[in-house]
Amino acid sequence: MIDLVAGFAAGLWSNGGRERSQKSFGESAGKRAWASRVRALIHIIARALFRAGGLGLLTLGAIDSSPLVLPIGNDLLMLALSARYHDRMLYFAAMATLGSLIGCLVTDWISRKGDRQLKKLVSAKNLGSIQKQVKKRGGWALAVASLLPPPFPFTAFVAVAAALRYPRKKMFTFLGCARSVRFAIEGALAIHYGRWIIRQARSPVLEYGMLVLIAISIAASAFSIYRWTAKASGARPTPRLTPA
Repeated sequence: MIDLVAGFAAGLWSNGGRERSQKSFGESAGKRAWASRVRALIHIIARALFRAGGLGLLTLGAIDSSPLVLPIGNDLLMLALSARYHDRMLYFAAMATLGSLIGCLVTDWISRKGDRQLKKLVSAKNLGSIQKQVKKRGGWALAVASLLPPPFPFTAFVAVAAALRYPRKKMFTFLGCARSVRFAIEGALAIHYGRWIIRQARSPVLEYGMLVLIAISIAASAFSIYRWTAKASGARPTPRLTPA
């Protein structure tokens, strides 16, 4: 029905001599048709990720912990899968952790290239305070950052630690342990509150919230890619950090 209305509205739009009210109707119908298509696309992606199970968590975890922006995507999927399949919760937590570590590895690789790359990943407002925390507490700062939910800047902590040349093996040990604890806690909560979570997943409020979240994620990721691809010049080495 929406497509039919949108087609009718498009016909009105093509005739330049129509009244203003007809124009408004065409624009409104076009927006509704666009929103309907976006919702359909989101449903397709969400169903595909849900059916992928652990592989879906691996994918979202890698994106979420990389310089790209996809806040709480893997957390929501972890909750949904664990609420539906209680017996696979530990497997889901392991896959979410592995995906997160893959994303962290990408962030680590970019950040070790120098200050210029670091400034593309971490805002100037947060850079000083994060550097202070990582220098003072080292791996424990990374562990705490790994446990805290968005909007805490977890990726920024990984980027700063890498730029300070924190030993990669030690860094990923802290990250892996803390992230596995976080996802296991989420899985346990999903099992306990499973029915409530499933009911909320059907809420139109959540659906529109996801639309806004995805729009923000796409815009922020596009901006991040633009910043990375800008020509790097004048990068200077960052002093090494003594492991904590």
